[in-house]
Amino acid sequence: MTLFSLSNAATPTVDRDAGSTRLAASIEMSPRQAVEFADLPGLFPPGVRVYVTDIGKNERFTQVMATRRVRDLGYKPVPHIAVRRIFDPVAFENHVRTMAEEAGVRDVLIVGGGVDKPAGPFAGSIDLLETGMFDKYGISDIAIAGHPEGSPDFSEAEAIDILKLKRDFGERTGARMRIVTQFGFDGRKFAEWAGGLSAHGIDLPVHIGVAGPAKLTTMVKYAAICGVGNSVSFLKKRSGSLATLMGGFSPDEVVEPIEAYARSNPASAIQQLHVFPFGGIKGTAAWLIERGTWDDKRGGGA
Repeated sequence: MTLFSLSNAATPTVDRDAGSTRLAASIEMSPRQAVEFADLPGLFPPGVRVYVTDIGKNERFTQVMATRRVRDLGYKPVPHIAVRRIFDPVAFENHVRTMAEEAGVRDVLIVGGGVDKPAGPFAGSIDLLETGMFDKYGISDIAIAGHPEGSPDFSEAEAIDILKLKRDFGERTGARMRIVTQFGFDGRKFAEWAGGLSAHGIDLPVHIGVAGPAKLTTMVKYAAICGVGNSVSFLKKRSGSLATLMGGFSPDEVVEPIEAYARSNPASAIQQLHVFPFGGIKGTAAWLIERGTWDDKRGGGA
């Protein structure tokens, strides 16, 4: 395989020694939101990473248009790649080539895809990585999934072994690898999970997933869909009952322990946040700006 031309070194996005510093943040949206949302121009700081989801083959054309619009608006498109949903490798390679050539995509997030049986030849992310496809089209920044609360697809030990394989891939090829986690509500637990990766020899940067402002009923719904039931249990335990829970919950209660951990452990792998805008894109952007995560000087982070 041809070596990626860029090094695997991580560039810090924040001065975590400063008590008031906020971790930078990226955001995600569906392809149709990215194409059709009229208020998207100027809504985010220039250069912020905007992840564009992959929800199946019927959305592939829309994903190309979405990444092109995100790039044209001055943001950095990061399309999701759902490995187990790829049924035709040739058609998929054409899809990647089109995004790279027409939308300047140089950064992707590779996930399993949420299906039990692969639609084609790729059983996992490492299978797709080893094809050399991303190197071929100049894509040298690659995010992989992290599961602080575990996954129904594999054990904790297997998850660590998978992360090591991807770490080794980055070291061998020069690809800039990072971990982007699923969202959850126990910020301290997520931060400690990221901090504990070094004990396994995994030194990849970690972007911790958090849910933006939303009604608790909405958060619980998405938690069930995304398989983060432990987070719902944590919320119930905190509030005493689901009925009390519905009274309201601030995402700052999740984010602040993560930021506190990062400040107290400046050598930890925690580099920034990745925000799921379950309560709406505009509301999430307003929250990030209001709390000082996003501003023009900081540019939203890498």
